[in-house]
Amino acid sequence: MAKTKMKKGYITLQDGRTMRVQKMSTPQYMVQHKWLYFLLLPGALYFILFRYVPMGGLVIAFKEYSPFLGMWESPWCGFDQFTKFFTGNDFSKLLVNTLGISLLLLVLYFPAPIILSLFLNEVRHSGYKRVVQTLVYIPHFVSWVIVASLTYQLFNVSDGIVNIIIKGITGSSWDVLSKSSTFWGLIVGQDIWRETGYGTIVFLAALAGVDQELYEAARVDGAGRWRLMWHITLPAIRGTIVMMFILRVGGILNTGYEQIFLMRNDLNVARAEVFDTYIYMRGIRQGQYSFSAAAGMFKSVVGMILVVISDRVAKACGESGIY
Repeated sequence: MAKTKMKKGYITLQDGRTMRVQKMSTPQYMVQHKWLYFLLLPGALYFILFRYVPMGGLVIAFKEYSPFLGMWESPWCGFDQFTKFFTGNDFSKLLVNTLGISLLLLVLYFPAPIILSLFLNEVRHSGYKRVVQTLVYIPHFVSWVIVASLTYQLFNVSDGIVNIIIKGITGSSWDVLSKSSTFWGLIVGQDIWRETGYGTIVFLAALAGVDQELYEAARVDGAGRWRLMWHITLPAIRGTIVMMFILRVGGILNTGYEQIFLMRNDLNVARAEVFDTYIYMRGIRQGQYSFSAAAGMFKSVVGMILVVISDRVAKACGESGIY
């Protein structure tokens, strides 16, 4: 018999009878599903050891930290490090550069894996599709050092391949590497080339779960490929797109350290200095550990706030969000 209602541990059946449901305790549930928790253990240990335990070091953001006195013996200074960071001459420049690169990535890079996933989903020849997927995945496994070297080889003013072609056509070279005005576009272009293919993995996995009967029914009604994509494929992966967008917004102040550090130089540093490189320069090179910890904590707090806000907005628009 089908159950109709459950209230306070009782199930009421359709014939009016009630049955008591014995609630399983948490230890009993964990014992029953012990192998699932065993599979969860490595990931949980990773986050505990490398994500949560190091958060205890954030205490130095509120101290005048000295390596000779140690973390706990160093004198407290309250919010002095944050005040110094926010009122400094570099804060506005860092904020503009970081937001500029992040917003360009959000507008230009974020849709790229979605578009590529939609195109790959339309490929009917399985062998050709696998070859294309493999080729577009490869750049992700190329280190940023190699990417930076390739960029210098392509755009070098003296003997770069791209500049040789441009000079042959226009008679003048294009100094991309030294101009601060082209730095943001260079960084975004590198990200698109390196990460677009790898970013399709999540969206292709979501597309694999779309019910094929919906496509068949739409084809019977006369729908073409574009209508199938617009009315079936995109709505099917909308939840995944929203989730990835929320995560992207949460990391809007994280532009990455290695890539920008490798591409910056004395001529483009005005547009290349972001929070990640600034924290490295002040914290590691200059030994201002408390100051750099305060800057890093600011980034983390802003990211958390943006994730919460974007998740609430997504839920208000009818989406499931991320939690």
